[in-house]
Amino acid sequence: MQNFSASPREAAASLWRNRSLIYALSKREVVGRYHGSVMGLMWSFFNPLCMLAVYTFVFSMVFQARWNVASESKTEFALMLFAGLIVFNLFADCITRAPNLVIANTNYVKKVVFPLEVLSFVTMGSALFHFLVNLSVWLLVYAVLFGEVQATALLLPIFLAPLVLFILGLVWFLASVGVFLRDVGQFIGVLTSVLMFLSPIFYPITALPEQYRQYLLLNPLTPTIEAVRQLLFIGAVPSLRMLGVYLLAALAFFCMGFAWFQKTRKGFADVL
Repeated sequence: MQNFSASPREAAASLWRNRSLIYALSKREVVGRYHGSVMGLMWSFFNPLCMLAVYTFVFSMVFQARWNVASESKTEFALMLFAGLIVFNLFADCITRAPNLVIANTNYVKKVVFPLEVLSFVTMGSALFHFLVNLSVWLLVYAVLFGEVQATALLLPIFLAPLVLFILGLVWFLASVGVFLRDVGQFIGVLTSVLMFLSPIFYPITALPEQYRQYLLLNPLTPTIEAVRQLLFIGAVPSLRMLGVYLLAALAFFCMGFAWFQKTRKGFADVL
């Protein structure tokens, strides 16, 4: 039986070694999602804008939610809300598909030469495409309404990196567990919905009583959502200390998720 290296170095090596394959599969997944639809890729613009309009109406007008910004205009509320949503959608897009990732690609499991670990990178590649589309919409709207985009937006990849590493580790873990325990997909659907409201997407973290804010920081989405808002809207550089702590934790989760996937993948063919 073939042995698969669980070393973090192998994860990076596989990403580089199979970069052409990952690009091709990611492209196929993005195009395939809208195959046969009249609007095609335009749905990637329309869906988030539609949800943004609904959330803005519900939370800014019905529930009277407010942000700590200079004014209380609906456009500023929408931009703050959308900045949080694009981060959450990146997370949810990957995590909701993770439990069925291997199951949906059973034909690859039977091929010894196929690097199954790249499926996590493919999922992330597809999600990052939609993230960039949503980010482009956000930047365009901001530029139209307020003029010049904040220079701190250039730092976004640095502060987004920990979340990407965390998601990759979690996708590997869930993809493996999902092969042996099919109920995981149902649980993840519920968990994702809960995390949406336990993340500072529709409200600022300062809206919570001070004694509860530390618990919200345990949510892996919170640091990134707060950092993205500061970089894009406020024009401030988030805490580098928080970035360092979050990056170390994300790296550890990335390594553990990859190691778990590599150790358990030998049994995939028997189950499937």
